[in-house]
Amino acid sequence: MIKRCSLFCILYVLASMVSAQNQKDTMELQELDEVVVSDSRFPIKRENSGKTVIKITSKELERNQGKTVAEIINTKSGIEINGSRGRQGEVLGVFARGGRGRQVLVLIDGVRVSDPSSFSQEYDLRLLAVSNIESIEIIKGAASTLYGMNAATAVVNITSKKVSDKKISGDFRSSFGTNQSSFDQNYNIADFSNTALVNGTLDDFTYSLGFSNVYTNGLSSIITETNEEDPFSRYNIDLKLGYSFNHKVNLTIYANHTNLNSAYDESFGLIDAPYNFLTEQKRLGLSSKWIYEKGDLNLNGSFTNYKSDNRSAFPSMFEGNNYIVDLFNRYTFDESIYAILGLNYNLDRAEVDGVQEFSLIDPYANLVYVSSFGLNINAGLRLNLHSEYGSHLVYNINPSYSMALDEGYLKFMGSYATSYITPSLSQLFGMFGANPFLEPETNRTAEGGLEVKANEKIRFSALYFNRKEDNFVFFDNTLFQYFNASNTINVQGLEAQLDWAPLVKMNLSANYTFTERNGDNAIRIPKHSVNAAFSYSFSTRTYTSLTYSYTGKRLDTDFNTFDDQVLEPFSTFGFYISQEVIVNKLKFFLNIENVFNTNFTEVIGFTTRGRNLRLGLNLKL
Repeated sequence: MIKRCSLFCILYVLASMVSAQNQKDTMELQELDEVVVSDSRFPIKRENSGKTVIKITSKELERNQGKTVAEIINTKSGIEINGSRGRQGEVLGVFARGGRGRQVLVLIDGVRVSDPSSFSQEYDLRLLAVSNIESIEIIKGAASTLYGMNAATAVVNITSKKVSDKKISGDFRSSFGTNQSSFDQNYNIADFSNTALVNGTLDDFTYSLGFSNVYTNGLSSIITETNEEDPFSRYNIDLKLGYSFNHKVNLTIYANHTNLNSAYDESFGLIDAPYNFLTEQKRLGLSSKWIYEKGDLNLNGSFTNYKSDNRSAFPSMFEGNNYIVDLFNRYTFDESIYAILGLNYNLDRAEVDGVQEFSLIDPYANLVYVSSFGLNINAGLRLNLHSEYGSHLVYNINPSYSMALDEGYLKFMGSYATSYITPSLSQLFGMFGANPFLEPETNRTAEGGLEVKANEKIRFSALYFNRKEDNFVFFDNTLFQYFNASNTINVQGLEAQLDWAPLVKMNLSANYTFTERNGDNAIRIPKHSVNAAFSYSFSTRTYTSLTYSYTGKRLDTDFNTFDDQVLEPFSTFGFYISQEVIVNKLKFFLNIENVFNTNFTEVIGFTTRGRNLRLGLNLKL
């Protein structure tokens, strides 16, 4: 009782701070006409982009402190990250537009990241710390011509924190909160997060050093009679050093070290177990740019080492190395034609039943045309030269037409693109169901829609997509082996997005996604989903938001019986309030998730979070 009273007292104090704030303060209007990069690799106005690119800004990330990268991305249209509503540390299933995790490509500062030793060669989003992220851009649909294999349903492009222009700048964040299910509302403090980022500019030299750690406890991975707690912890260290030789040439080197430790239970039989999964990531890279009169020459390279230790009834250890070199030239012929010519090299090596590896050498080209009369075209080609599978050509054509309105524009969009996904090293050569005769998966995606920006206050978009997948790789639970599907997977859907600022201090954003997948059982992919966020700034110092999420019916497999079951739809609400005590220096925030303590099932037998509260602060120096 005392704990509940204390938490509600915090709410009352923050609400009082809101009412005491000077009501004459104003807030800058949200800028709807932002610049996007990911769909062309050129910074172009959204009006001239042929895609409905989702951009998560630094301001939005700051207003979601305490949430994971997966939780934040999960609120966007066309994306379902299964496991993001459960105990932190659970394995995440990233589904975009009715696809699977290995069809989503993750980039950090434009460079592909993936774990060659994992079963599906995916990147583990649990390794990411929000505190070191400046922005996230998400382009949906096939983007293999620009970014290579795996970019079949979405590309998540993460940009790390910008370096301050000051000689020294600091950003420190700390928060704590509860971590409880809807059945056990004990309000014990069981979730802790701390980050520190120091960076600056000294003449031509820039530096950045960041540290973050997370620790959570209080929840069992699986629902059992005893519900023994399964803790999760992670720490990240990031270092970035840059130097500008002159105004035309610069060089940046960076390094990352991440350790993750997640306890978990036995999913077969749904029993408590003292299992642990440990992962260590070491990443080293460089980026360089030479700017000349009409373009720039770019070189990106990285080396990443992954070590995983699975301590369970069937213990195993995995290690993988990933080498990336991406050399590309961007050239602007005039104000209307932009071109990219590049060469990408990728080597994946992993210890899976011995040391195995494959490599790709991909030359690619992309052209963007922005006319003076509204027509825009984004088109590209990429030749995949794979050491195991030979050559394969992918392409895309993405026209759009924009009509000027009195205060905005009306844009029509369409695209047709192909993509190419090779089996992972584990699927080809691993110890668990490997099949060396697997063939690559090929996809084609067609989409069309419109976007209208009536004025600076409102923007709406709607898009239909259709995708066909051939040679889809799946795991046969009866034969305990990977195979190529003999049938074609057909996926279609509709995405709609609204951004509306009816008042200077008020904003409403909402999205709806319809997804229909035919050809298999479409496990954990909801047919209907809705997300909405209403925000209001009482002043420049006080910000509040109310969020809503609806997840429709979907199938899941009961691993005790291997039968599929229909999971009921559910809705959750969230509340957030922040108060800036010292302008641009000190801010406090309170976040309440699942306000009405809704009980729901995300994965059969696994725990989900009930009502939880988090209190934190952000100090900038």
